[in-house]
Amino acid sequence: MKFLFDFLPIALFFGMFKYAEEHKDWAASTATEWLGFMVSGGVVGVAEAPVLLATVVVIIATLGQILWLKIRGKKIDTMLWVSLGLVTVLGSATIYFHSEAFIKWKPTVLYWVMGSALLFGQLVMGKNGIKALMGAQMSLPDPIWRKVNFSWVAFFALMGFVNLWVAYSFSTATWVNFKLFGGLGLMVAFVLAQGIYLNKHIQPEAKPESAQ
Repeated sequence: MKFLFDFLPIALFFGMFKYAEEHKDWAASTATEWLGFMVSGGVVGVAEAPVLLATVVVIIATLGQILWLKIRGKKIDTMLWVSLGLVTVLGSATIYFHSEAFIKWKPTVLYWVMGSALLFGQLVMGKNGIKALMGAQMSLPDPIWRKVNFSWVAFFALMGFVNLWVAYSFSTATWVNFKLFGGLGLMVAFVLAQGIYLNKHIQPEAKPESAQ
């Protein structure tokens, strides 16, 4: 359930972009009417309207996630606050400058922030972020936990570069497809591969000695 909750803004971004791309005249007029006061020049063209509307939707969706958690008294993950900050700043720049370049950087910056946090925690603070998240579910030797932590650092670093490569090598529509399906597919493949690796190193729980 949490995965679906975290995934919601990306799905809504994708849905709005695809709908607006298929109804470009509606998208341009709607974006101009609702966003004209925010954009440079006051008019949104048909080319940039889909990504601008999708950007507004993802900002609202991310803010809605935080408000929903607040209302329910749930803990808000630090990364969700970071995501809100990034999507608001970069999304606002995308809207104002009529340029998708800013919002395309958001996944990369988020990946690199998460990877840097894990790396900083391991090397500077002496804390293993992945062990803190998964340590209650499985028992692994500390050297394995370190390898797992660094593997996530490397994965997030690579995903950041891959996102930029797709963003600047292909069309915005292709990037949107990759953002939903490619990013998710690579994440699932990485988690499955890591699960196979971890399964070889899980330590059996010690059984309590029977009473004499």
